[in-house]
Amino acid sequence: MAMIPFSPPRIDDRTIKAVEEALRSGWITTGPRTKEFERRLAAYCGVQRVIALNSWTNACELVLRWYGVGPGDEVIVPAYTYCATANIVMHVGAKPVMVDVMDDFTMDPDLVKRALTNRTKAIIPVDIGGLPADLTAIMRVAEEGCSLFTPKVNLRVAGSNPQMRLGRALVISDAAHSFGATVGGKRTGSQADITGFSFHAVKNLTTAEGGALAFNLPEPFDPEELYRYFNTMSLHGQSKDALAKTQPGAWRYDVAFPGWKCNMTDVQAAIGLVELERFDGETTPRRKAICERYSATFRDDDRLLTPLFKDADRESCYHLYMLRIAGATEEQRDAIITAIAQRDVSVNVHFIPLPMLSFYEGQGYRMADYPNTYRLFSNEISLPVYFDLTDGQVDQVIAAVKAALKEVMG
Repeated sequence: MAMIPFSPPRIDDRTIKAVEEALRSGWITTGPRTKEFERRLAAYCGVQRVIALNSWTNACELVLRWYGVGPGDEVIVPAYTYCATANIVMHVGAKPVMVDVMDDFTMDPDLVKRALTNRTKAIIPVDIGGLPADLTAIMRVAEEGCSLFTPKVNLRVAGSNPQMRLGRALVISDAAHSFGATVGGKRTGSQADITGFSFHAVKNLTTAEGGALAFNLPEPFDPEELYRYFNTMSLHGQSKDALAKTQPGAWRYDVAFPGWKCNMTDVQAAIGLVELERFDGETTPRRKAICERYSATFRDDDRLLTPLFKDADRESCYHLYMLRIAGATEEQRDAIITAIAQRDVSVNVHFIPLPMLSFYEGQGYRMADYPNTYRLFSNEISLPVYFDLTDGQVDQVIAAVKAALKEVMG
């Protein structure tokens, strides 16, 4: 029996044809397909502007740099997240301030409020498994914390000081897992100040590697101005991208500042355009059906804790199925994973908490300070969810989980 993989991308003839057309067009770097992908992403998310870049990590690091976050500053992040969320804070020389999470795996707004200081420059809530964080509450915490906020008075970005213009901690939504999810009936991208998406190979919408930023800052911020600045920022500070320089006589350019290099290519965007076109009609319904099939079976077993996909304000995009084993220790969970793999099913764990990683442990973070994070992590197992997973394979996964649970837990 062949091994059921965890999360392979959907690569079919339509995807291959789109990439081939991009290659044959002779335009493989940032060009017309990337610009079209950006327009369609903005329309989908309900915002005026989206910029497509090469990864969530570089995209959101650009946001911190644009906002002037650096040494002496603090950025609040959940302890339960992938390392990229905190790594970008370290990249700019600031300090990640970790807070514990709620039972739905997302950042606890009350703990965010307690963590705010006059050094807090940004808050990064993380959407886990496809379920958005409580962005309504977190935005309220940021707005109510204006009196604590101390902007850098000498900061100048594109002729302005974004910290003084906003007057509070910037809320950057880590929506790497939640493209297409909703909060208050609106798709992710339109709630936080700026939202960062990931289009990595295992995501529910992929461009092989890639990411994007959706701009939703209040007035007086101008989405067009932000787009132009981040476009320049992602191309070494160069005033024109390759597409703009193709216009007759438009070869001359300037470098406004030493920027970075993290643009998306048309080869990647070609994949994204196919993925986006069939996202609501094919991808999400199939992923939702798989998750519901799992839950319908596991709900009858008290030892299995099924994930939350929908409440009064939020609905997941069904990116992951994060099953938990009630009462299992971390060692028992690991043994169950091994037993599942022996039955030809690949599973995963999302994620190893930040304080358990050797780098962050070495920075002085202690897992004991985030008890709910550890409690959730210690018995979590992510099951396969992807478009081409058949109902028969879903049933095979279910059988493997049940057999492994019996083998380890009795």
